[in-house]
Amino acid sequence: MNTQLSGRFGEAAAAEYLRKKGWRVVGMNYRTRLGEIDVIAEKGRYLAFVEVKLRKNAGHGLAREFVTPRKQQRLILAAQSYLQTHPTQLQPRFDVVEVYAPQGAGGKVTVNHVENAFEAG
Repeated sequence: MNTQLSGRFGEAAAAEYLRKKGWRVVGMNYRTRLGEIDVIAEKGRYLAFVEVKLRKNAGHGLAREFVTPRKQQRLILAAQSYLQTHPTQLQPRFDVVEVYAPQGAGGKVTVNHVENAFEAG
């Protein structure tokens, strides 16, 4: 499976997981010239900008550890762009959803939602 297809698989698995947990997915693959947000979801008083990380396993570190400071900055800039065109009263935050798929797209998937994984300021 190529990188783009596996990324879409991970994003779809993350969105489905969030929906089952009561989140309403309001956007996916939001792109600006500054960066991309994999999933945008709301629940209660929060609007979550979600970075999805897909891995076969945690053998080389937890998936969340691959959201580098540079990636975080790009997510923050993309989120600021989103908020300029989609004003909201909800509290924005940045989450990471780890998707582990040892057998790939056809096998069992484990999902871990890291709420408020990093802050913008």
